[in-house]
Amino acid sequence: MDPATFHSIDRRLTHWMAENGLTLLRISIGLVFLWFGVLKFWPDLSPADELAAATIDKLFFGFIPEAVARVSLAVLETAIGLGLITGRFLRLTLLLLVGQMFGTVTPLVLFPDVTWSDVLVPTLEGQYILKNMVIVAAALTIGATARGGGLVDDPEILEAVAER
Repeated sequence: MDPATFHSIDRRLTHWMAENGLTLLRISIGLVFLWFGVLKFWPDLSPADELAAATIDKLFFGFIPEAVARVSLAVLETAIGLGLITGRFLRLTLLLLVGQMFGTVTPLVLFPDVTWSDVLVPTLEGQYILKNMVIVAAALTIGATARGGGLVDDPEILEAVAER
């Protein structure tokens, strides 16, 4: 393949990724939240059900009954999922997501016997929690565009903006 053809294909692919990447990221994270949220409406269907219930119990000093906590978390995660999928109420959705993520990481501290098998060696539950760092980074990226911004596929545009 000659360099001019490669460059043309590369520009078109990069442009497509810049045009569609954030939307696909938002929708894919939304689907994950929707899926995991819906699972929590039924007891013991979600693999995280037991740990989530124990975490909420500890965070709220046992004041919230387990069934209420489970359904509340299901509603929260489902709402976050729908907000991301539709792109509506995006700022509120991202605020809820960040709050939910803070709650999600607390078992790493509250239940180290469940989330760590050794120093710096997470259990399967710990790995499940730690992968949320990617979701937080993605949410920050989506949030950076909540006021209408987007990705730019042309470095010359970035240079022109930087010169202003």
